[in-house]
Amino acid sequence: MSTALYGRAFIGGEVRDRTLVSIDDDQIVAVRDDVHPPADAVPVDGVIVPGFIDIHVHGGDGADFMDATDEAAARVASFHARHGTTALAATTLSGSREAIRDAVAAIAHVARLRPNTTAEICGIHLEGPYINVHRAGAQNAASIRPADIHEVDALLAQAPNLRWIITLAPELDGARALIEHFRDRVLFSIGHTAADYAEAAAALEWGASHFTHLFNAMTGVHHREPGTVGAALVSPHATAELIADGVHVHPAVLRIAATAMPKRIALVTDAVRAAGMPEGTYKLYEHEFSVKGGAARLVDGTLAGSVLTMQRAVQNMVELVGLPFEMVIPLATEVPARLLGVIDRKGKIAAGYDADLVVLSPRFEIVDVFVRGRRMKDEG
Repeated sequence: MSTALYGRAFIGGEVRDRTLVSIDDDQIVAVRDDVHPPADAVPVDGVIVPGFIDIHVHGGDGADFMDATDEAAARVASFHARHGTTALAATTLSGSREAIRDAVAAIAHVARLRPNTTAEICGIHLEGPYINVHRAGAQNAASIRPADIHEVDALLAQAPNLRWIITLAPELDGARALIEHFRDRVLFSIGHTAADYAEAAAALEWGASHFTHLFNAMTGVHHREPGTVGAALVSPHATAELIADGVHVHPAVLRIAATAMPKRIALVTDAVRAAGMPEGTYKLYEHEFSVKGGAARLVDGTLAGSVLTMQRAVQNMVELVGLPFEMVIPLATEVPARLLGVIDRKGKIAAGYDADLVVLSPRFEIVDVFVRGRRMKDEG
């Protein structure tokens, strides 16, 4: 099936006018500027951007990857596709060995099927269970345990062709051995940690290279103790996630991080099953949480993920934080594509890339989404 989109498009780091993006089946076959469109080209009222990529997402539309069923995994991926996410890393929580194993099995199965109406599952993000119980946030404290090479080896064998991300606390027993053993196969992310600056910097030396939802569930910056956040900000190569919902991180701090770490920030949703659902009470593994006023919290007020979409994260970074559109789009596309190891086929609008495209209105709302060449509106 061939399609041609014509209008403004984000190409090569800038918005260009009069751009023709030609799609054949699931690929972009040509991108041409300043041309007269063919008669069958679809005019775009807004701007065409690469499909968004979310490397930290738990759920949405009432489902969670920890539900450990094909239906739930596909439901989450379909919901986020409708909101502009065309690729993602399915994210688990601290749970029993059996619960995580079963969740990974379902994720891996849906990833192999590659349904046409869902975001492509390109990776699996284990957010725990090797985290600090005192920085667990909304995670199940009873499931937290020391780093286990044998458990990770068995999990990786369930989905050897997917990109693996593991969030862990470097101060935990076995963390260094785990990082050094799997550093060539896993993207290790520092998070849910009480590590000080020196411990976080040491983890980067061992092979960690990423920070999970920067500022949240970690030691912050103080002028005499830079903390985990300080290690991220001064590292020339490390990358970090930001949850840009205006709740997890103050807009001014979002701006500081994005400015201090150019081209090293990946916007994420950390979305839970309540994303896209009415306010009310929901389940996060063993915990109940409530959604009110756009925030998901446990009974004690602890934040329990978010109800964010990537479209809204982009919109917030422009409208709430005040960053230029051209600076924000790569944080939702190129940077996460690089982290997921798919930068050769996703994250840009270029010939030979997957036809993952989002059309945004002037207010950065979703007009259209194409996932591997399929228009989501046509899928109902």
